[in-house]
Amino acid sequence: MDNTTLYIKNMVCNRCIWAVQRELKKLGLKPMKVVLGEAVVEGPVDEETLQQIDTNLHKIGFELIDDKKSRLIESIRTEVINYIHYDPELTGNINFSDHLSQKLVYDYSYLSSLFSAVEGITIEKYIILQRIEKVKELLVYDELTLSEIAYRTGYSSVQHLSNQFRKVIGMSPSFFKKIREKQRKPLDEV
Repeated sequence: MDNTTLYIKNMVCNRCIWAVQRELKKLGLKPMKVVLGEAVVEGPVDEETLQQIDTNLHKIGFELIDDKKSRLIESIRTEVINYIHYDPELTGNINFSDHLSQKLVYDYSYLSSLFSAVEGITIEKYIILQRIEKVKELLVYDELTLSEIAYRTGYSSVQHLSNQFRKVIGMSPSFFKKIREKQRKPLDEV
């Protein structure tokens, strides 16, 4: 008996994984694996059940992805989020384009042009936006110096971080720190 893989848009955190698992179980399905952007359930799933899964997930802010290019775009988004937010060992220590090509088994130029055409921004710009969100999060926590934040988010220097932060947000990191949470966005809105 084959398992069914579901590709799900807008899964960006552990809470999202928990919410998707809960919805799948509510429908009487047995989730074998649920990770960012993907869930594997035991056995085949008929069209009616797929529609019900999509309806239930949509109610809590997610949606099933059914075409190959959309799944690939979501995989790129998921890899960037993992790279920036959940795997600090990777950030700044690898060539992300090589990592993405190996992980998704496509040439980076294809991934880049597909992402740009569908999302309207480059992968590089999306990485910058995600890095800035991570910087904002770390500034709000107020546990690290700007130098430590620059290192953790893969910036070569505090100056580089500050320049990019000012360019994207329109203010310095220190001023942002003063006004704090008013400026943060959920990851799925970046």
